[in-house]
Amino acid sequence: MNDSPGWATPGSAPSDDQDGAGVPRPSTPADGGSPAGQRFPAQPPGGQWSAPNAPGGGPGMPPPPPGWGGAPGPGWGRAPMAAKPGVIPLRPLGLGEILDGAVSTMRSHWRPVLGVSLTVSVITEILLILLQRYVLPEPSTVDPNAVGIEALRQASDSMRSDVLTTASAGVVGLVATLLITSVLTVVISRSVLGRSVTLGEAWSEARPRILPLLGMTLLLSLMSAAIMAAGLLPGLLLDGGLGLALVFLGFVTAVVVVVWLMVRFTLAAPALMLERQPVLMALRRSAKLVKGSWWRTFGILILSYLIVLVLTLIIAIPFGVIAVTVDSGGLSEFLNSSTSGTGWPFLIVTGVGDVIISTLAYPFTAGVMALLYIDQRIRREALDLDLARAAGVPGYETPRS
Repeated sequence: MNDSPGWATPGSAPSDDQDGAGVPRPSTPADGGSPAGQRFPAQPPGGQWSAPNAPGGGPGMPPPPPGWGGAPGPGWGRAPMAAKPGVIPLRPLGLGEILDGAVSTMRSHWRPVLGVSLTVSVITEILLILLQRYVLPEPSTVDPNAVGIEALRQASDSMRSDVLTTASAGVVGLVATLLITSVLTVVISRSVLGRSVTLGEAWSEARPRILPLLGMTLLLSLMSAAIMAAGLLPGLLLDGGLGLALVFLGFVTAVVVVVWLMVRFTLAAPALMLERQPVLMALRRSAKLVKGSWWRTFGILILSYLIVLVLTLIIAIPFGVIAVTVDSGGLSEFLNSSTSGTGWPFLIVTGVGDVIISTLAYPFTAGVMALLYIDQRIRREALDLDLARAAGVPGYETPRS
């Protein structure tokens, strides 16, 4: 155990296919009695005995006050609270605690979080604006009254323009996501221990892992593209209704497979960053941690993406209205026009809105991913004990040999 972002040696406690050696278990009492949960034949049934010499312990008497095994009270009946040196309690996390931990990290460590997310978002948006203004083609106008060859030409030009714009934005966004995720994962790993980290320290920790993270992202992207191509190809080779039916069926099947794989490998990035795992080992590590919790992981990811979508709409709609109003003669003129404006006012105003969205959304999604990874390791490998020792929580000190 150390203070590095990985906290503990990967797989220091068993997960799924390993045996029970090394997992903290209830210890045998010092008097040689039975472990917790074991019962002797002469032991009274649970819930039918009271403390010796306790007043009112006989049959027909009122129940004992809180603290003697009844309702939880300030006495013996209450379970000890989990240590919380940082943004989360060191125990298996609930949905609300994962979401709250991501927001608490942004609030408690706002300097490095906003420093990296705002910087990368601004640079990314400037690059996209310059590409859209000077490199990418103008959006093509499609005449709804065109027919025949002219309609096909307009549709082809429009599709080519959309593909170039989407691909350029996707590549730039991918690089930005990798940079932000790598640094913020380090920040979140320290926030769990209740320790602060500067942006320079987080960058020095994350920098050696950026290229492996990029390789893993490209591998997953190629895997998804290959699955989609395999699903669509049979239908595209056939004509008529059968071909359309196969295209639809192949598309649905490919989407299901891709979603299943992406959720299965969703914890690979934190494993690669925090455990210093190579790419393939990080993918296997994620599959092992998600095994048996696929639906829970899927649900938490869907909810976090819905939150980001709502945040995006709240911010993007007002900025979009302002952009089209400033760039054109007014909103009514924009609505009556067949194409959207791409002048500097439009690009700048929408760019500001996109920067605000990215600055808030990137840290939140990165926090959810990292805390999901921590939660699964706590549930499977008792990582909470290692985290408590690393945070210096009293009672969790490493015993001296």
